[in-house]
Amino acid sequence: MGNPIKVLLVDDHPLVRAGFQRLLISDESIEIVGEADNGQSACEMYASHEPDVVIMDLNMPADNESAEVEVSLNGGLGAIRRIISHDPKAKVLVLTAMEIDPFPAHVVNAGAKGFLTKRCSPDELLQAVKAIHGGEEYITEEIRSRISGNSSSDEISLAGLTRRELQVFSLLAEGKTVSQVAEAECLSPKTVHAHRTNIFRKLKISNNSELVHLAIRHNIVQA
Repeated sequence: MGNPIKVLLVDDHPLVRAGFQRLLISDESIEIVGEADNGQSACEMYASHEPDVVIMDLNMPADNESAEVEVSLNGGLGAIRRIISHDPKAKVLVLTAMEIDPFPAHVVNAGAKGFLTKRCSPDELLQAVKAIHGGEEYITEEIRSRISGNSSSDEISLAGLTRRELQVFSLLAEGKTVSQVAEAECLSPKTVHAHRTNIFRKLKISNNSELVHLAIRHNIVQA
């Protein structure tokens, strides 16, 4: 057998990482060389460990040193972009619960080589790691159809949100107040209110309760 596939595992939930670690090391062709719980650590560990494949969640803290504070899904996306910028040949496999539009398209545009949902089978995860290590892309037909535009009306509406609106949407869905969102995003409360109004209009909802239900329905936040 040749050298094992060196994997960097990135997820902000220790129990989730432990579960994936047990699965991955059950295959003798895979070696876990590092684990990270946020975007900044992922970038630093990539540079120091030089893994063959990075398995990355989207919904986790961002780089605390970035000029513009990013949270939630943008932590993972920011880390992917930084890793690809550091090493254009980097092989990143996104493994996330956030499968609706526009997340898959953002992931592909950021340079990831694969996209799996956390509903995938253990065998599919192992298959994806090996395929990506071998130079292939691993994006299921279901996800490709979402990227190509065959989406539900909810997903089409979410895809119409700007990057900033997605950030605000995610924070509001997590239960944060306008003031808390303003502080996290370095915005004025007035600007956050304006984004909130645009989000409600685009998603055709009228209150935070509907926003939260929509986010839960599409695994953007957990119930």
